[in-house]
Amino acid sequence: MKPSPTLHRQIAALQGIQSGLTKVLVAVAVVALAFTATNVTLFAIDHHISPWIAWLLDPMVAVALGAVLIVDGQLSEHGVYPSGWATALRWFAGLSTWLMNCWAALWPAGTPFGVPRDVDPAGLLLHSIPPVLLIVLAEAITHYRRAILARITELRALVDTQETPVDTTPVHPAPAPVSTPSTPTPVAAPAPVAAEREALVICGGDRVYAPLVPPVSTPDPEDEPAVYKLPADEALNVIRTCWTMGETISQAAVKSTRSTSYVHKVYKRLNESAADTADSGARHLAGVGGER
Repeated sequence: MKPSPTLHRQIAALQGIQSGLTKVLVAVAVVALAFTATNVTLFAIDHHISPWIAWLLDPMVAVALGAVLIVDGQLSEHGVYPSGWATALRWFAGLSTWLMNCWAALWPAGTPFGVPRDVDPAGLLLHSIPPVLLIVLAEAITHYRRAILARITELRALVDTQETPVDTTPVHPAPAPVSTPSTPTPVAAPAPVAAEREALVICGGDRVYAPLVPPVSTPDPEDEPAVYKLPADEALNVIRTCWTMGETISQAAVKSTRSTSYVHKVYKRLNESAADTADSGARHLAGVGGER
């Protein structure tokens, strides 16, 4: 039985969703880090970093975060999940970007470090949206990927179970050759030969004779003829022929020199194939009737 094309379409659709999630995550990461580049650069300059190198801080974090997001997406498509260091890197890069953006809103100039008391709510909200959105989106897409891969694994298992190497095409039985029995030639029975009784001399001078009945011999297992088994292809053809003629499983097992369990399995697949053919014919007739 061939696998249903619907399963292949579902697998392809899920793989497309997985690839689309990776592209969305990378796009949001680029936009968010571009938005925060100015604030991070000004934060570095305010803390006595030369303007010539202050602008390097945000691209450094952006490249690290983008690398872990892209690699996680590619590995998840192959069913490989990175260690906890990848999660730690995502959170460290995201939280560092958030903290550098929101530093001025949490601790304005002249405010000692500690519990924020003079917080700028509007500035905190404005600078928190890009990095927090990026962190939460990365974690959500990680769970999406795992759910998609689990579903793809289930669909591929269904595809594998529907594939079968057994040929279920009905074969018409060939006519058995008619042979004329030949008349056996009578053979003369051999003349009985009188057995001579050889006397055995035992101590004491008394004579005894050997028994006339020959001793019973036990047959050697190696002398027994070997059971002949048909080749696999010929046995399968015999089973299909028996199925076509309506013979029982036991009769087919004897003729094909195979076990009844194997014959039962082939009969079952032949019955399923015949049922699928009948259903297809019925649907075709129904469609023709509907067109009329």
